[in-house]
Amino acid sequence: MADQDVKEAERNKNIEECYIKIPKSVLMIEQKEQSGKWRQREWTEKTNGAITKAFFPKIEDSLKFRINVTPNFTATVKYNVTERLNYVKKITHY
Repeated sequence: MADQDVKEAERNKNIEECYIKIPKSVLMIEQKEQSGKWRQREWTEKTNGAITKAFFPKIEDSLKFRINVTPNFTATVKYNVTERLNYVKKITHY
């Protein structure tokens, strides 16, 4: 289809050029805004992650939040994950 259009344009020299020059930066900003709206809609429609949503009702707030990863933080997360995995193993074995 596109090839046919190109060939037609080559044959017909009377075709007027029509295109809009939009800077790449404008397109990137628009894409980022649309993506943010889509992610926010997904964030609010999904039912999982209720605890996280309580802290971050807007997804842009969660994206701006930075966690200072310290050895204590790592140990706490690792401990909690290990405990949860052990709990799941106990439940599935009975």
